Amino acid sequence: MPSNDARNLLQCAVPTAAAGVVAAAVSGVVAGGKGAVGAAVGALLAILFMGVGLYVLQWTAKTLPQLFQAMGLMLYVAQLLLLLIFVALFKDTSLFNAKTFAIGLVVATVVWMAAQARAHMKAKIFYIDPDSEKSEKPEKTGSSS
Repeated sequence: MPSNDARNLLQCAVPTAAAGVVAAAVSGVVAGGKGAVGAAVGALLAILFMGVGLYVLQWTAKTLPQLFQAMGLMLYVAQLLLLLIFVALFKDTSLFNAKTFAIGLVVATVVWMAAQARAHMKAKIFYIDPDSEKSEKPEKTGSSS
């Protein structure tokens, strides 16, 4: 993974993990131990889904740019289906509180999206390739005799 991609991933994952810790702590105070576990599982699931999604989209943008938009839509649908499967498997669980799971998942997702938008706005991405001008127009030096 190139350093810019890793930096982008870290700029999203670190604030999301911090929000997950806060959500788990608040849920622990409000709903007890199972509430803390629920919020932590929700935040971890959001970090996992969003991290894998970001990695796949960055890989697609570099290797198959013509499929970038379609891959984004497919990835979004796949994430929703995987979340639906996870919720269906754990709908009657006594391992964690379902409400705090949902709150942790939503909070972590919103923080990830805000951090990703901030990281994108702060990134210094060329919209003009400076090397392409040199290759298209040869530089004139001296007289043309």
